[in-house]
Amino acid sequence: MSTELPESESSPPTEESAPTRRTFVATTTAVGGVVIAGGVFGGSILSKPEAAAASAAPSSRVTLTVNGRKHTVTVDNRTSLLDLLREHLDLTGSKKGCNAGACGACTVLVDGRRVNSCLTLAVRLDGAEVTTIEGLGDGDRLHPLQQAFIDEDAFQCGYCTPGQIMSGVGCIEEGHAGSKDEIREWMSGNICRCGCYPKIVRAVEQTARRK
Repeated sequence: MSTELPESESSPPTEESAPTRRTFVATTTAVGGVVIAGGVFGGSILSKPEAAAASAAPSSRVTLTVNGRKHTVTVDNRTSLLDLLREHLDLTGSKKGCNAGACGACTVLVDGRRVNSCLTLAVRLDGAEVTTIEGLGDGDRLHPLQQAFIDEDAFQCGYCTPGQIMSGVGCIEEGHAGSKDEIREWMSGNICRCGCYPKIVRAVEQTARRK
């Protein structure tokens, strides 16, 4: 009597064989609602023209003056001023906090006006003059507001401090530092998670008085 098994039982499964439920669950990953076999895409979900368009994002050449120095760079049109400063010009004093314009840690001056650099597209600033915390002082001499922050102990962790100081400088230049309440109102876009608000207000107020 022959003991050979039927071909369907003796032959090893081929690569085309359908996976069992157990192997499917073990080798799949759900990412953003999309099931990815083996944890990686087996193929692109984009067509070739779409993929090519995505990989070749439009870019522009921008010339702007930062802290008195002129820079010409080519950047992706979606690049924020904050990313241009930090990633292209190595000016990391401006901090990336919320990256949504809600905390003020990225505040810089553009043509003398306060802006949230995380919300400002770099390509829109061709020809503009930008001042960051690195360019606020005069060599080794601190700006009066920087010195006031030290004198008043107006910071703890220091993460928000560059944005607080830049916003404070803008607040003074705009003429919105006439009283503590006015300073609080016009500095309300800058968040200090350490809670140093009274000392920050005092530093801005004293600097405005000495001006």
